[in-house]
Amino acid sequence: MKKLFITAAIATMFSVTAFAADGGKKNTSEAGISTTVLNSFAANFSEVKDAVWTVSSTTQKATFLLNGVKTNAYYDLSGEYIGTTNDVDYAIIPFEAKETIAKKYDGYTVSEVIKFKYEGQKSDVTPVVYFIDLKKGETSEVVLRIAPGESLAFYKQVK
Repeated sequence: MKKLFITAAIATMFSVTAFAADGGKKNTSEAGISTTVLNSFAANFSEVKDAVWTVSSTTQKATFLLNGVKTNAYYDLSGEYIGTTNDVDYAIIPFEAKETIAKKYDGYTVSEVIKFKYEGQKSDVTPVVYFIDLKKGETSEVVLRIAPGESLAFYKQVK
């Protein structure tokens, strides 16, 4: 009887932990997005009414127009607001970074520039970072990273 009681208690703890880690109750009308995320989104972006939601293995993402600009808002699976991304013009990249790109990545063209604005709770994360996608023909793609006040850095070789 004692083993049965302990087993039941452990099973209850695991189910409560799984429920809490999941972010709480699921709202099926928003394609499996947790209620915690939907409430946070409503507080952060009260003017947005037409967000399209997607869920990956690590994030819950809303895509919407904010002041006429396509924006993505990211939340982790526990419901914490991570930040936003949106496309920006290459002209906002500092001149020194553009010079380095022209020399080091001769023959590449700028495909897109994405601004990532971190809104999470970690203090060791850079609040604003730009990712510059460069392409050369059909076979080569490079992503560079730059943050205000920092040097241009290689981020990822895509192809």
